[in-house]
Amino acid sequence: MTDGALLPAEPAIDGFWAVIPAGGAGTRLWPLSRRRSPKFLHDLTGAGRTLLEGTWDRLAPLTDGRVVVVTGQAHADAVRGQLPDLGTDDVVAEPSPRDSMPAIGLAAAIIERRDPDAVIGSFAADHVIRTQGEFRDAVREAVAVARTGRIVTIGITPTHASTAFGYIREGASLAVDGAPQAREVAEFVEKPDESTARGYLAEGGFWWNAGMFVARASVLLDALDRYHHDLAAGLRAIAADPSRLDADWAGLEKIAIDHAIAEPAAADGLVAVVPASFSWDDVGDFASLSALVAAGSTSADGVTVIGDPADVVSVDASGLVAARGGRLVAVVGLGDVVVIDTPDALLVVARDRAQDVKAVVDRLKASGRDDLT
Repeated sequence: MTDGALLPAEPAIDGFWAVIPAGGAGTRLWPLSRRRSPKFLHDLTGAGRTLLEGTWDRLAPLTDGRVVVVTGQAHADAVRGQLPDLGTDDVVAEPSPRDSMPAIGLAAAIIERRDPDAVIGSFAADHVIRTQGEFRDAVREAVAVARTGRIVTIGITPTHASTAFGYIREGASLAVDGAPQAREVAEFVEKPDESTARGYLAEGGFWWNAGMFVARASVLLDALDRYHHDLAAGLRAIAADPSRLDADWAGLEKIAIDHAIAEPAAADGLVAVVPASFSWDDVGDFASLSALVAAGSTSADGVTVIGDPADVVSVDASGLVAARGGRLVAVVGLGDVVVIDTPDALLVVARDRAQDVKAVVDRLKASGRDDLT
């Protein structure tokens, strides 16, 4: 089942809320993704919906619309424009980036005050998932485990020895009604080198860490209070008095949820994983985007095209081309190349160097060209 395909109606999960962290500049997708217009606001795959809208489409049926989006102040209006069904208080605008834990934690604290028994699930705004039924089954299992008091992550079945993702090492099986796949998490492992990743794949019992976490809001915040007391207290204080957000936000600890909660809680035996095999991609660079777009796109003589194929001429070439600059783009004699043309910037990169696009953004920042980042 693919994005946008109709599924049989399913009941929402009682007491389940979705949190969508919508942040990051997507620097490896420059110049399509910028600080002022990050990747989650774009339809990068040709699905007819932006990545943010696709995330909403996946989660709204499971939550009956109980969704909170946390984003930067500069993007709040765009988020509201793309998701008109969100309530006024369902878009939380961060004054500045503080990494994933403050963002998710603040949403959890707000939801905790609205619904003290709520189970929340955090799902990034910029991921692509094309097997919707399997995704929803995994979420339902995760919620069942979360109701037992554990913090739960959804682990993705590795399809290759990736060095771009962290890994989850599974432990013993758990006996939880409604969650036959659930297992303890033995540990979270940082992004490995290629040899180590191949070993994980050969050994089995390792899952990609996609950053999807499900827990009771109160359990998540109580765990944060255990490991980072001041951050938990600060987030709960802001939720109790939203007028404190601007004054207090910059003083909160900047930390990712993996380091703040997932890793120490796993070491204490408090984290479970629900393994899942649905199609997932975090659209981390143009190499992954090229594979996603090629799966269902139009092409121009061997080149995969984002946009109108009439804007691209290809002669003895292969790769990915986005013609967004209002002019024709011609590619001749280049293999496995990425060409991204926008009104103010042109990128040409070998697809196997896609991860290095971030270095361009770093150089632009260093030279004071913030207008292009």
